[in-house]
Parts: sequence; C-alpha cells; structure tokens
Amino acid sequence: MLVLETLKPLGKLIAIGGNEDKGTYPNPRTKKKYYLNFFELGILKRIVTESGKADPRIEVITTASMIPEEVARIYVASFAMLNCLNVGVFDIRVPDDTDRPEHLARLREADILMFSGGNQSRLTEMFGNTEFLRVLTERYHHHANFIIAGTSAGAMAMSKVMIRGGSVPDALMKGAVKIGNGLGLMPKVMIDSHFVKRGRFGRLIECVALYPKLIGIGLGEDTGILITEGNLIETIGSNLVVIMDGHSLEHNTASLAKKGAALSIENMVLHVMVKGNVYNIKERKFYPSKDILPPIASPKSESQIL
Repeated sequence: MLVLETLKPLGKLIAIGGNEDKGTYPNPRTKKKYYLNFFELGILKRIVTESGKADPRIEVITTASMIPEEVARIYVASFAMLNCLNVGVFDIRVPDDTDRPEHLARLREADILMFSGGNQSRLTEMFGNTEFLRVLTERYHHHANFIIAGTSAGAMAMSKVMIRGGSVPDALMKGAVKIGNGLGLMPKVMIDSHFVKRGRFGRLIECVALYPKLIGIGLGEDTGILITEGNLIETIGSNLVVIMDGHSLEHNTASLAKKGAALSIENMVLHVMVKGNVYNIKERKFYPSKDILPPIASPKSESQIL
C-alpha cells in the first residue's frame, strides 16, 4: 500500500506576517504617494509568479475578517494592478455555506487560494472537518504549483497546532498563550504573525517550550515564507522571519509550571532570516541562500514504497 504521508506535497504554501505591500497608492490626508516595493519585491507578485501562470484563477477567502467586503475590494484591486483579473471572493460567513457545491467547484478550478487576515479561530470554525478542507488539502498535495496563501490569521491557521492568541505583556508566564487546532496544512510547525512590531517573541517561545518537537515560525510584517515540498522554507518580503527550534531543550518548566508562573527554559535555538534565506524543517538547518542547498536525493519510485 502506498504511504501517502511520506510523499512530498506538489503544491506550495505562502504564509505572510501581515501588512503586505499591495502597490503604490495615494494617501488622501497628506496628498502624498507612498511608493511601495510591491512591483519589484512584493509578496503578492511572488504569489502570482509561483503559480506559473500570467493570469491565474485566484479565489480570496475573507471569512476571518470583520470587514470582509472592504478586504475583498482591496485584494481584487491589488491583484488587478498585476493584471490578474480572474479573481473571485468566497463570501463564507456561516458553516452551512462552506460545502456548497458551487464553492467546491470553484475551489477545484482555482490556481491560487488566498486567506485574508482577521481572526484565525473563525477559519477553523468554518473550515475544520469540512469537505472544503479535504478538497483543499488534496489539491495541495497532488496538484503541482497550486498555491495556498494566507496573511496574518490566514497564515497562523495553516498549522495543525495553532496559536489562538495570548497576552504579549504576560509572555513567558504559564498560560499567557492560547492554543487551538488549526487547518493542519503544516503539521510540523507553529506560526505567529505581526511578529516584530507587536513583540510576540515571548509567546512563541512559550509555544515552542510547550511543543518542543514543533518548529516555531515568527513572521514579520510585509514578510512571508514560501514553503515547497512541505519542508523547505524560503523567506520573501522586506522584513524578518524568526525560527525557533526546541528540539535541544534541556531544562524546561513549561509543561509543569502552575498557571501564571514564570517559565525557565534552557537551550532554545533561534535563527533570524531575511529575504532569500532558507530553512529546512526536516533537517532543522539554516542556509543563507538556496543556491548553496545540498543536492536533493532522487525520490523513490512508487514500486519502492509499496
């Protein structure tokens, strides 16, 4: 029997920390223009490029947002600036809408699925254990160049163990971070967003201390990661990505400490990544550039893993 769990996903994930540049735009209050690096370095352009199509079919999910109509207009306009006009919006606000036949049909035709920001718990409430999620996961694993992108809450929900929230001032005090179930697209990591400006280092440290066999990923603003083969992370965008590895923790009071107690943690490994840096989740190894990655071994044939 073919063991599907051992096969590498053919699709790609792009997780964004939030506040991604969406183009050059005027500010009506100051009458100034802000020239963003979107067209040369922007993440949305990278999402389109990774699909391999000039005008891919894009579907945007605004379920996490409290202002879904406004968010939808922003993304439709932003992709239009890249000459991508084949953009639809899933208006899913209650669980009964998720598995509607027309939604599943559109999902099967999409080249890119984009989750907006907002509240990550709304995404798991709407899509957890649904046919929509099953089809999405199947397409990610079996369709080359299929892109699942998510910003802020949409990025955090990609993991299996998901950060629901947590107090930054109380970080590293037992119980400050709130954990829940995510969509399970990335089972070996935990993702936090708005990581640099909102100072979320402490809560990700607590998460990794509680789940030391998972890799913690902190995404800075206008920064993201491109994940290929379900394993290889490349930093994209203009800010920082922080990787936390707890596999070598020795002294660690996270699991036994009483609620509200300060945590004591020894030997947390941390990497700070900028655009172009690469991290291998399986090897737990940092590379300054994908140009120096070791050669990939030839995959086993199907007959070898039956």
